[in-house]
Amino acid sequence: MAGWYLEDFEIGTTYKSIARTITECDVVNFAGLSGDFNPLHMDEEYGKNVSIFKKRVAHGMLGPVLMTGMSNQTGMFEGTTIAFLDLTIRYPAPLEIGDTVHLEMTPTEARHTSKPGRGILKLDANLVNQEGKVITECKWTLMQMARE
Repeated sequence: MAGWYLEDFEIGTTYKSIARTITECDVVNFAGLSGDFNPLHMDEEYGKNVSIFKKRVAHGMLGPVLMTGMSNQTGMFEGTTIAFLDLTIRYPAPLEIGDTVHLEMTPTEARHTSKPGRGILKLDANLVNQEGKVITECKWTLMQMARE
């Protein structure tokens, strides 16, 4: 397996993903998939004239979805994550069309469970834009394969 085991994660080390740019297509596809056609995301005039952001913004939930994909693109979780157990989300800034974002993950806790071969991994995961601004803050709890 290519993925990392519980023991491979270094507490306090920040791991970064590659970046990607949020496109119009991302927003339209997410609206179609989720059924969320709120004018905040879909209506340019609403965005300019009514929204507090003064423009259309991407769906907030698009951020955490992209974050899980970016984490898997690192290869660190390929075949070694047993389950995604818990997620908390905070949105300090809007995700904007045209933002180029990457994921930063910092393990905060790694402990073995009572069952051999698995453990609990907790991470702070942030979606960060091209200006270094945190767009989405998450705390993840994963069940990860362990060598012991």
